[in-house]
Amino acid sequence: MPVVRQLLAANEVYAEGHEPQRVPGAWPTRRLAVITCMDARIDVFAVLGLHLGEAHVLRNAGGRVTDDILRSLALSTHVLGTDTVVLMQHTKCGLAGVTDAQLHDITGAEVHFLPIDDHGDALGEDVDLIASTPYLAPIRRIVGLVYDIESGHAECLIDWRRESQP
Repeated sequence: MPVVRQLLAANEVYAEGHEPQRVPGAWPTRRLAVITCMDARIDVFAVLGLHLGEAHVLRNAGGRVTDDILRSLALSTHVLGTDTVVLMQHTKCGLAGVTDAQLHDITGAEVHFLPIDDHGDALGEDVDLIASTPYLAPIRRIVGLVYDIESGHAECLIDWRRESQP
């Protein structure tokens, strides 16, 4: 059976027993946004002990901060009340140890892939970008984690907090 047909069949089974969620709306109850990699091995909710309705989860290649992530964070903060961001990269990422030039050759795409040479440096760049973006001033805390695919442990490398405003 083709994959799309499998997905729709699974949805039929799901919909038969579906009950509307008791989540009050699109607002994350923990006022949290998680940015992480699209890697299929990462179960974000399980890794961080989250449940449906507690966080916005934004995923892309490498879990890097891009223009689209900034766009989503603008809505998440100003419209939906988010004030904490967790950036979670991971070990054995496809963006680790490669260059933009190599990725251009492989994909034919002339885009900046934001490869990761060092997780601490990459997380630092992304934390700085979020913290210095004026329209994201409602964000009070940004944490940078590296998730170990093998052990399941997440290590905190950065814990940034915005100083209180007078």
